[in-house]
Amino acid sequence: MLVDYQTLSDNSKVWIYPSSRKFYPNEIEPLSEEISNFLTNWKQEEEAIACHFKLHYNRILVITTTGEALLNTTTINQLVAFIIQLQEQYEVQLLDKMNVCFKQGEHVQYKDLKTFKELIKSKAVNKNNIVFDNMVSSKLDFENYWEVPASESWYGNLFKKK
Repeated sequence: MLVDYQTLSDNSKVWIYPSSRKFYPNEIEPLSEEISNFLTNWKQEEEAIACHFKLHYNRILVITTTGEALLNTTTINQLVAFIIQLQEQYEVQLLDKMNVCFKQGEHVQYKDLKTFKELIKSKAVNKNNIVFDNMVSSKLDFENYWEVPASESWYGNLFKKK
C-alpha cells in the first residue's frame, strides 16, 4: 500500500537501487506505474506493506517501507524478483551496489570503483563532489547521509592526504 513519505517513521527501511543509466523521458511514466502497481499489491502474509517510492534524478529508485514490521525472506525475495524484472525490461543494472554514483555538476554519474579512482587520480573528481551512499538503510540515514561530499563518506579514504 502506497503511503505519503512523511507518514513513515525515521526508522523505516530504505532500499536504494541506482540505475546504470538515466531512464529516458518516455520510460518514466510506465516505470513509475509498474513500481506503483507492485508496491500497491506487495504484501507480507496477506498484510499490506506501507511503502513509498521515488525515482531520484530519473536514475535512482528509492523504496521506503514502514519500520514497524520486519519483512520476512519471502517478502524481500518478491521485491528482489521485481527489481530483476525491471533490470531485464529496461536493460539496466539496478542491483550492483559496488558502483559509485556521484554528481558532476548537475549530472549524476554511475561508474565502477576502478574508474572512480581514476577520476580522482586525474582530478576530475575531488573530495567536494557529492556522492550517494546507497548503503544507507533507514529513512533517517537516507535524509541525512545519502547525498554527502565525498570527504564525508567512506569514499573520503580514496583521496590522498597532503
